[in-house]
Amino acid sequence: MLKLYYSPGACAMASHIALEEAGADYELQKIDLKQGEQRTPGYLAINPAGVTPALATTQGVITQNVAILAYVAQTHPQAKLAPMDDPYALARLQAFNAWLASSLHPAIGKVLFSRPPLEGAAREEALEQALAKYDLAEQHLLVGPWALGADHSVTDGYLMVFTRWARQADLLDKARFPGLNAHLDRVQSRPAVQRALAAEGLSAI
Repeated sequence: MLKLYYSPGACAMASHIALEEAGADYELQKIDLKQGEQRTPGYLAINPAGVTPALATTQGVITQNVAILAYVAQTHPQAKLAPMDDPYALARLQAFNAWLASSLHPAIGKVLFSRPPLEGAAREEALEQALAKYDLAEQHLLVGPWALGADHSVTDGYLMVFTRWARQADLLDKARFPGLNAHLDRVQSRPAVQRALAAEGLSAI
């Protein structure tokens, strides 16, 4: 059985959703980031980086959403969570996921989770940079109705994490980001996503 180490509402939700969409046999282990559980010796033995997600498999532990999403899609091909038979389409999926991890996540994370919180001009600058990333997703990366076009994939749950954060912070303006708002609603309506949210003690927003 697979075991996912996660924190409710954090970016590990992308991997949680993928496991649900895949119909995988897995269990959850909550890591409370606010309480510092990611820095305990027990968790650092699992993931020395001290972050979530981490996925324990029979072969070892996988970290990083990009890697976990690829693993879930490859090990559950019947779920069709990635275009495994099309190298170009798969590369596009991986590029989108890598952009989410390396560009959008740190940009919005800086605005929402910096400690101490950003204030004044520093916050305005960080917010402007983050919203520019959402503009890029809205205008160029999001194809619709799903992230990569007609077929749902692991990328949809990953993108949803960050549009959800933005909506919670009243940053996902419906006039500026109509596509991202529609995509967020579409993803949150999926039964697998609703199950993942409920398991984390959350609900659609």
